Amino acid sequence: MDLARTEVTKAAGRPSGSAARLGLMALPVAFFGLFFAYPVAAIVARGLKVDGAWQLGRVVDVLGQSDIRHVLWFTTWQAVASTVLTLLVALPGAYVFARLDFPGKQVLRAVVTVPFVLPTVVVGSAFLALVGRGGLLDDLWGVRLDTTVWAILLAHVFFNYAVVVRTVGGLWAQLDPRQEEAARMLGASRLRAWRTVTLPALGPAVAAAALMVFLFTFTSFGVVQILGGPTFSTLEVEIYRQTSEIFDLSTAAVLTIVQFGAVGAILAVHAWTVRRRETALRLVDANLTARRPRGAGQWALLGGVLVSIALLLVLPLAVLVQRSLDAPDFAYYRALTSEDGNVFLVPPIEAIGNSLEYAVAATAIAVVIGGLAAAALTRRDAGRLVRGFDALLMLPLGVSAVTVGFGFLITLDEPPLDLRASWILVPLAQALVGVPFVVRTMLPVLRAVDQRLREAASVLGASPWRVWREVDLPMVRRALLVAAGFAFAVSLGEFGATVFIARPDNPTLPVAVARLLGRAGELNYGQAMALSTILMLVCAVALLVLERLRTDRTGEF
Repeated sequence: MDLARTEVTKAAGRPSGSAARLGLMALPVAFFGLFFAYPVAAIVARGLKVDGAWQLGRVVDVLGQSDIRHVLWFTTWQAVASTVLTLLVALPGAYVFARLDFPGKQVLRAVVTVPFVLPTVVVGSAFLALVGRGGLLDDLWGVRLDTTVWAILLAHVFFNYAVVVRTVGGLWAQLDPRQEEAARMLGASRLRAWRTVTLPALGPAVAAAALMVFLFTFTSFGVVQILGGPTFSTLEVEIYRQTSEIFDLSTAAVLTIVQFGAVGAILAVHAWTVRRRETALRLVDANLTARRPRGAGQWALLGGVLVSIALLLVLPLAVLVQRSLDAPDFAYYRALTSEDGNVFLVPPIEAIGNSLEYAVAATAIAVVIGGLAAAALTRRDAGRLVRGFDALLMLPLGVSAVTVGFGFLITLDEPPLDLRASWILVPLAQALVGVPFVVRTMLPVLRAVDQRLREAASVLGASPWRVWREVDLPMVRRALLVAAGFAFAVSLGEFGATVFIARPDNPTLPVAVARLLGRAGELNYGQAMALSTILMLVCAVALLVLERLRTDRTGEF
């Protein structure tokens, strides 16, 4: 049968599976090579080359500086602390969403996910309104936590809570509860049954969630930039400072290499844990495992999780909204319509339209590039080249967005790619962040499509494009919409690269918020809260639409 199918394919003049896969990879590889690898390599080369000669000794010099070692230590330490704290707070929530059924569960699931799709600038603004000068804690008890490590750690838990709930809870909901019940019947206590049966099965998911949280906190920028002040600096913040304030490109290049190496190691470990998760377990329908809470213990756990969600996730957002309404007659919102040449060349309200236009364009680019990449990665028996391509797609999530943005400025400035004055530059940078979400959303669904359906269509004479349109697209349409929604949300909130390349007369919402927070004055602070609230509402609406589209087959981010 395989021989016959091969002969039919050759007779029709169509490329083999490997050739078709390479064809699908061509555009994504070109996109990442031109708009990711080239700018990053160029900025690193410019920093480490003097008169055409590599100054590799600069790496040792930079890493030998005490202040740089402190940045490396703090970056690693706060990432570990944030990861541990997030797991401690979020694992009970993962159990509640996986095993318990209660009214309002789907709405609460969307609420829990809102922080993850929020821009880090909004997260920083929300916690600034809660724990900063003049914030809620300051007004009530005279307590301020801004410019302290606790503000950063709590903001990271806020941002990454959904990562643990979705990743661990998604697997927990599909574990067969009868295995743990069998251990209980054989005499094991509830704790021992969980420790010896459930916990080992959850191990790969917990490890994957921990690695993702560590990755996001290791490369944290907006949160630390706003809440850390001059006291605390991660690698990403230090790269930004060395690039835009001190103009020391050699130090920034060394730090970029260090961050690149660390992120590559994290992604390699993450890929290994994901493969274990995919192959080591037999799962059941998640809709059959959730039950109404039984006993005082489960009700108490549910209550505790609801209280933690209210205090840690809902309260900061509520305070953000309240601060934006602090002035009478919506004064902060009305001020957004006035032009202030000291900060913007246009009224701040125009940042809303700019962000939406950029996000739509970035989403279109991310869906095309990510869809082709996901199609190329569909087969599990792909070789090392394709697996390496899979890892490449994740690198923009961990490599310094500041480096990418500044790299755009110094590389895309000559014909035929002189894009510095073009509006498309911002969507291109945002699409780099959106593509990994598109791939991770669509890939599980594409892999679930029966390969025999594609083969049958091909044998009957369908071209690869028609096979995709007639077989794959109807099955992955909903996943494609979900992927587009995630790409839109993350593009809307991209800050690290956009802060370099957004033009003063076309600011995006995150850039506008950061600029307003960087200026003294109650009116600037209030406008920043108002813009943050608008950005939060746009992201929340996008997420609610995603929840209506999401099915169990679309996977978890």
